[in-house]
Amino acid sequence: MSMFGDRAVELLKELQRCENRDLPPYNDDEVRQILEEVRALHDQNCVEGAEIGQKEEGQLLIPGIYARHAAIERNKRCLLAYVHNRMQKLRTVRWNQGSILPPELRESLHEDEVEWFGKYSRSLATYMQSVGIDLTQNLKPPKNLFVEVSRGVPETSLHCDRNSSCQTGHC
Repeated sequence: MSMFGDRAVELLKELQRCENRDLPPYNDDEVRQILEEVRALHDQNCVEGAEIGQKEEGQLLIPGIYARHAAIERNKRCLLAYVHNRMQKLRTVRWNQGSILPPELRESLHEDEVEWFGKYSRSLATYMQSVGIDLTQNLKPPKNLFVEVSRGVPETSLHCDRNSSCQTGHC
């Protein structure tokens, strides 16, 4: 007999086992079963919630409703963690490998994930084009923390805050 939320936890464990490798195939069957469990728990809560005021022993139903509601919330958190983790890995692929999904990775994705990856790539490309910089290049920070800056105009006056001008070195 399985407990509430066991499937959702197993889904996360599966994802964790493949953490350092490529993304495991999207487990559509398991996600669907978890969603069906959430619907069944919700329906049962609705039925018992309606009975609370109608029966004398209705107050005895409240702990069960709370337990099922906690299981629903846990399943939702696990599903969100599963999707979020997969999106983070896809985001990393986009930044490290470019806008083309490798064929072996594409096979393990759900069609919604492929669509999300395309939209994310287009959004990132549009932003990079608008600022005029390819942000996917030089992802590692420089080793030297200091930058030398030279000034291209004569050092006669500077515009200081509070809308006033001052001589160089006298601000």
